[in-house]
Amino acid sequence: MTEPRSTVLSDEERKRRRGLARELVNAALAAVDPAKAVRKYLKREGDTLSVGGRSYDLRKYKRILVVGGGKASAPMAQAVEEILGDRLTAGIINVKYGYTAPTRIVEINQAGHPIPDEKGVAGAARMAELLRDTTPEDLVIALISGGGSALMVLPVPGISLNDKRRLTDAMLRSGANINEMNAVRKHLSGIKGGGLAKLAYPADLITLMLSDVIGSPLDVIASGPTVPDTSTFADAWRVLESHDLVDELPPSIAARLKAGLAGEIPDTPKPGDPVFAKACNVVISSNEIAAAATVQRARELGMNTLLLSTFVEGEAREVARVYAAIAKEIIASGNPIPRPACVVAGGETTVNVRGKGLGGRNQELALAAGVYLNGYPDAMILALGTDGSDGPTDAAGGIGDGETVLRAKQLGLDPLKYLSNNDSYHFLQQTGDLIVTGPTNTNVNDLSFILVF
Repeated sequence: MTEPRSTVLSDEERKRRRGLARELVNAALAAVDPAKAVRKYLKREGDTLSVGGRSYDLRKYKRILVVGGGKASAPMAQAVEEILGDRLTAGIINVKYGYTAPTRIVEINQAGHPIPDEKGVAGAARMAELLRDTTPEDLVIALISGGGSALMVLPVPGISLNDKRRLTDAMLRSGANINEMNAVRKHLSGIKGGGLAKLAYPADLITLMLSDVIGSPLDVIASGPTVPDTSTFADAWRVLESHDLVDELPPSIAARLKAGLAGEIPDTPKPGDPVFAKACNVVISSNEIAAAATVQRARELGMNTLLLSTFVEGEAREVARVYAAIAKEIIASGNPIPRPACVVAGGETTVNVRGKGLGGRNQELALAAGVYLNGYPDAMILALGTDGSDGPTDAAGGIGDGETVLRAKQLGLDPLKYLSNNDSYHFLQQTGDLIVTGPTNTNVNDLSFILVF
């Protein structure tokens, strides 16, 4: 059995390991390039457009319209323009500020995320107006990716944007996961939970999705704007109860949800609703693809590899404890794989925010991992948000390793104090352990690499 040791790494060895970790990040992001994914699934031969096992005769359409939203939607729109050229009539998509790309026909509307803003409302309203007079002679192409829930915001009458902002902030701080948040948001929106399909009907509808949710359930990706909604008003209410948010609800939202519970207003469109009869929904990229690319690149770099799971959930610091335990086991026994080892995991953790610091779930995971790996200099855990934006910060994630606590001590920092204040950003910024990629223009959830050298 190999014991932990206190050896300090050389600058050269530390640089080598960080360079290898960066190569894995680059491989993961390259594998989920949105434009490449669109070109892989959306094919045109003359006047025939093919996707998802269906073919569309472009000669029958008077208009081809593009709508949608998300952090990856701009390069998706670029690819659609390349494929369809001048056959495109018009389009508008909502993207997060900075997540843009040059387009000729499709307008890129930048808006707020994760807290929605007026620009998001304006863009969604223009989508609704563009689809207002659709006919069977129209083809609508919806480009949906992670972040679409906050970016495509169209509150139902009686609910203000400020009310939705307050609720979104409360849910984010409560530790609610993305499935729970979307169950609530779908019942307050004119575009989520099948609402966009309703607006597009009776046109033919193609939806291309980049999934940022565990397991890629279609009705959860960006709150399922073009698919039947499996959640109900009762589900939304249970989410709020389970996170003790009922008393924090703005009166307008409480009134709508109670009316829905009482059957006074219709629920979101369900399976079998005719608005979905002409809809084709295709997932074109996901966390699994990014994880597999990481495993492949690590193997090429001479590491033993294992894809642990792409269904990881839970409190970030507790997940970090498990990842650290796996690293220690590899060091102690060579299980589940011998070193040099790269164990890849995907999913989405949560943070129940109690402090007043700055950070995101991946940064919190990295900081906690550094605490748990203290004294194991051959272990490193990298936590990455594939969208390049972890929480309300400019960082994509962070790194925790066996020297994190040592570096903190040299700088006069107390990692536990920063962790308890949910201030992972400022800690990792000072120790040089932030991962900053800038906007990646993709979004397939989070990845973590457990590396043992």
